Amino acid sequence: MFKSPFHVPQDRLPTLAQPHTRGCARSWKELRLLLSADLYRYPGSGMFKWLKLFLFNAGFKYIALVRIVGFLKVNRITRYVLYPPAKLILLHYRHLYGMAIAEYADIGPGLFVTRFGGIYINGDCLLGANVNLSPLILFGQTNRGEVIGSPVIGNRVFIASGARVTGAITIGDDVAIGANAVVVKDAPPRAVLAGVPAKIISDRGSEGYINRQVPPEVIAACARARRDSGGPDAIWYPPDMLEQEAL
Repeated sequence: MFKSPFHVPQDRLPTLAQPHTRGCARSWKELRLLLSADLYRYPGSGMFKWLKLFLFNAGFKYIALVRIVGFLKVNRITRYVLYPPAKLILLHYRHLYGMAIAEYADIGPGLFVTRFGGIYINGDCLLGANVNLSPLILFGQTNRGEVIGSPVIGNRVFIASGARVTGAITIGDDVAIGANAVVVKDAPPRAVLAGVPAKIISDRGSEGYINRQVPPEVIAACARARRDSGGPDAIWYPPDMLEQEAL
């Protein structure tokens, strides 16, 4: 089971919640593939659809800005000229839409925001591919105990409105987290979680809730672009899968 690289002992707590570049797209190709994957989930394709959603869909617009600002942050040509004003624009929409997701958060392709408002994701969280976010959710950091750090969210995970996921825990692939659930422990693949604290109530997973998923070949292309641009390993398409493709 994958463990967050930001899971640290108590004496290293100050190293958490510091800006980094883990989730930033490092090449134009990687950025373009991620934006296209997000667009596919809404559904749509092409520049006209992209512009329409960017102008009129708050959730899509904010995530697109997150990815673009992250790219500007690590590109040596743009980091000093275009990144500062772009970051200010992102902060403006953070307050306007009530969404707090840092540009360096590691978010897999195909993120879908059902409705905007009250969404907070700690910058140390790792999100897989084809994840659905609902309003009033929190992915937060735990500062004491055995799970100091922030969560890892697997592929095809559905998070209902009001859910809270905290600590360096791992939520497996195809998990569904119910409304207002408070998740503080690892969850195996295909679990359905509900309650405070959350418990497994079913093994039916997120099937039926994650619609129009980004195809595996597109996810693989995003992972290859990340690898080719020198980015970190992708939890949503591990290196061993890329190696198998090459055989």
